[in-house]
Amino acid sequence: MGRLPRIPAPTGERSTDFCQVLELRLGSQSTGLSKRRSQDWVASRHLLTEREPHLTILPASAKPFTTEGRDEMLRFHFTPEDLARTRVAEALHPMWEIASSLHRFQTREGRWAYAHWHRAASAHIREAGIGRTVRSFLLPLFPRAVYFPDFLTPTEGIEGLKASLDAILAAPRQQVAKEANLLDGAIKSPGAAKTPKWVFRLDESDMRSQLVSALHSYHQAVIAPHEDHINESLQAERIRHARTLLNAGTEGLLSHLTPTIRWRYPVLEITSYPERRDVHLNGKGLLLIPSYFCWKDPIALADPGLPPVIVYPLHHIAAPSTDNGRQPLSALLGCTRAAILQATVIGATTTEAARRAGVSTGTATHHTTALRNAGLISSNRYANTVLHTLTPLGADLLAATKDRSATSSASRPSPA
Repeated sequence: MGRLPRIPAPTGERSTDFCQVLELRLGSQSTGLSKRRSQDWVASRHLLTEREPHLTILPASAKPFTTEGRDEMLRFHFTPEDLARTRVAEALHPMWEIASSLHRFQTREGRWAYAHWHRAASAHIREAGIGRTVRSFLLPLFPRAVYFPDFLTPTEGIEGLKASLDAILAAPRQQVAKEANLLDGAIKSPGAAKTPKWVFRLDESDMRSQLVSALHSYHQAVIAPHEDHINESLQAERIRHARTLLNAGTEGLLSHLTPTIRWRYPVLEITSYPERRDVHLNGKGLLLIPSYFCWKDPIALADPGLPPVIVYPLHHIAAPSTDNGRQPLSALLGCTRAAILQATVIGATTTEAARRAGVSTGTATHHTTALRNAGLISSNRYANTVLHTLTPLGADLLAATKDRSATSSASRPSPA
């Protein structure tokens, strides 16, 4: 992608329009838009300055939106074919992670779950010199509000970052122009800054190329350094779903996504939604996309003609500390921990790990704690169960041990 170009302020516009605090009091009336959120319809623009070590947080004054006493919800209607075609994304979707991570810079909500990432990402933005680009070019396109354009989160994104960016470049001009106008209509409110004029030029190839370059640079600075941990969380989620699917089928899977998603055959309901809307899948199936940076409320696309997706938040675990060096690895010596580590290859609860190692549950808990502190497994709690899964570091250790064992066996002389 080359080096990110400096994005000039469009003629006649101040480059700091979106550096000001922007309060969008967007009501709950139906507007035919999507990418909706139920809690506070407020998009606060936080200052990204290269002189400061962290993003400056400016609180918004609007009251949060609540669904209490309302019957608004998003409802997906399933046929038997849709149940058979429901699937979980096998890898992170880069554009949904970019979108949701930009939302994390616009609110204090859930900051505790992202504290480690937030500090590092703020520093990386500053070091890469892209603070102005994020502030003036990306935040206006991804407001934490009622809408942002569908073409920015293409379905092709499940194939990786390059596929995502290629799909954005290839998006039909008519679609881009239409969604730019929808974005403009969504953010208009008293006291809000005007939509930058360049937004209406995104149907032009050179502006789209600048956007793709900006997205690539942002991903490299903010998402890529944390991909191992994000993928670790995603794989733990997929293992959880696999176990649920084996034990309770597709309906069991749909019943255990997040507290705000409710399954009532044959309808999947998102209860935290600003309007009542019904989507009939009609055999198209549904793609479930777990997102590391999505917080609390699921998100859906606006255009009913696009493949149906639900982006929903992953269960969060703290990122492993990078300050402990290799010392915790010394605790791995011994058969018990080796057996527990092997058990986590396909995912194991504490009880299952204890059974595999032939120890009590309390002893297994002690060993999983040591393995987790060493960065070899991750542990996620679901209701009253803790599921342990192997991390990339743990997989590398097991693979290296297996390779050394095979090499050692091959070098031994065969008996005469």
